[in-house]
Amino acid sequence: MSKQEKRQKNKETRTLMLRFLKGSKLLFCVSMLSAALAALADMLSPQIIRAAIDNAIGGKEAEFPAWIMRGVDALGGFSYLGEHLWIMALAVVAVAAIKVASQYLFRVSNTKASETLVKTMRDTAFSHIEHLPFSWHMKNRTGDIIQRCTSDIDTMKNFVSEQLTNVFRIIVMLILSLFFMFSMDVPLTLIAFIPMPVIILYSLYFHNKFRKGFLECDENEGKLSTMAQENLTGVRVVRAFGRERFEKDKFEAQNAHYTGLWEKLGTIMSLYWSSADVLSGTQILLVVVFGAVFCIRGRMQPGEYVAFISYNAMLMWPIRMLGRMIADMSKAGVSIERIKYIMDSPAEQDPPGAIEPEIRGDIVFNHVSFAYENCPPMLQDVSFSIAEGQTLGILGGTGSGKSTMMYLLDKLYPLEEGKGTISVGGVDIRRIRTDWLRRHIGIVLQEPFLFSRTISENIAIACDGTDLTSIKAAAAAACLDETVESFAKGYDTFVGERGVTLSGGQKQRAAIARTLTGNTPIMIFDDSLSAVDTETDAKIRAQLEERFGTATIILISHRITTLAKADRILVLENGRIVEQGTHEELKQAGGIYQSIYEIQSGTAKEVQL
Repeated sequence: MSKQEKRQKNKETRTLMLRFLKGSKLLFCVSMLSAALAALADMLSPQIIRAAIDNAIGGKEAEFPAWIMRGVDALGGFSYLGEHLWIMALAVVAVAAIKVASQYLFRVSNTKASETLVKTMRDTAFSHIEHLPFSWHMKNRTGDIIQRCTSDIDTMKNFVSEQLTNVFRIIVMLILSLFFMFSMDVPLTLIAFIPMPVIILYSLYFHNKFRKGFLECDENEGKLSTMAQENLTGVRVVRAFGRERFEKDKFEAQNAHYTGLWEKLGTIMSLYWSSADVLSGTQILLVVVFGAVFCIRGRMQPGEYVAFISYNAMLMWPIRMLGRMIADMSKAGVSIERIKYIMDSPAEQDPPGAIEPEIRGDIVFNHVSFAYENCPPMLQDVSFSIAEGQTLGILGGTGSGKSTMMYLLDKLYPLEEGKGTISVGGVDIRRIRTDWLRRHIGIVLQEPFLFSRTISENIAIACDGTDLTSIKAAAAAACLDETVESFAKGYDTFVGERGVTLSGGQKQRAAIARTLTGNTPIMIFDDSLSAVDTETDAKIRAQLEERFGTATIILISHRITTLAKADRILVLENGRIVEQGTHEELKQAGGIYQSIYEIQSGTAKEVQL
């Protein structure tokens, strides 16, 4: 990566962080100023102790600035303070009280700021994910996305709240410690500085190692989360095929690999911290030994020696914190990149000047071709039209492109320029606002999804403000009302995750009822009657014809009886329309439709198994 690319990348990261900090910047500023004030209070205590030992008790001539001496003289001078040491003790207590108040303000403001930051990050990330294209969700694992929105965001919060907020405090401590140390003894200060360049360079050397290690750990945590999420969601499949041991071994192998990565990273961090401890201990030892020698030779006063050691300890704290900050910065850098991946993923966007036309039911596919990314063509030169209020049936084998056509119509996948056009009411869907189009298309997907909520909430989720009367009417049209009323809690019955407490047919009917609450002018049923019996299938189709006779309905099914009453039927094979016509026309055309009809009706002369 070039320097210009790195600068651009860093700029984008800063912009993203400023966006996340909206609403918490002021609180973080208060917390940083409070931390700086607490550090200043820390700096004052050794000076008071030094003055008490050397000036008030030892009688040494004071060398403090004039404004401090004016305050001391107002109290009676150092001789008076030596006779009344309780005044200096009270000064130490007052400084400690300022420190306590500052730390309290720091904790309160920092906690509020960090929790506000987390809320903003989660809200922003979730909102963006909700608007990402369907194709993006198909390429990214759910468990990994969850891990980015939870663990990685917490890592960012911890770094900002625990490290960045201490920057002012570290700066104050460094500057004042060095100032006081140089003012007391320059040679001893230089001696104290001997190991510090080594510590700093050593920390920077380990930065890249930490970053690489944290990246591997985060990626593998995402894999582990995905594995757990898939197994918990698909627990019935695992149990049904007796694959508990296989999935357990698979999970344990991934968990062992993940644990091994943390152990490896822990070894590197242990090496770093132990080496840093040796260097820090060496620095303290040099200061203690040479300071004692200087005191014995009369170069330093005892009070100066005590204060110098205190300042040296304060100086070592930010130096040691540098190591912690670098380690956390490495981890936070990985986390912000993982979050940035989500935020940089382009959301669905309408073209400039997108319109909200009246959505009538007439639909036209004109020479439509489509292929998924890195896959062979799924649709090839597909053309057909549906008049408003008509029912279109679609029949085809697995992978023939039936569902893909509906995904394109609902703009779940974008149709590229030059690959044909799809129009609704005479308007190219590319020019129609996406949310407006989807609001007027009701779709029951091939795999119905129910949320962990009550039956009534699942049915009403597609349309705001749906009352219980409308919910019951939609359930009756989907032949679900009798089933629901047989439950002890009726429509307040809680549905398990993904509808696990309902049968396949009940889930399909609940999904159909959910679509019917919208009364949309276009309704798509993507093989959504496959899990219901033939009698219920007929009842649902009769209800649709009675209640939604003016709507344009698209029925995708492998069941001929479901398609028989459609105004027109398309037969797809390998992404092309190979037959089209009415049920009566197609069952005598001698093609695929007739063969399937004869097999399903039991009139076929011979069935090859």
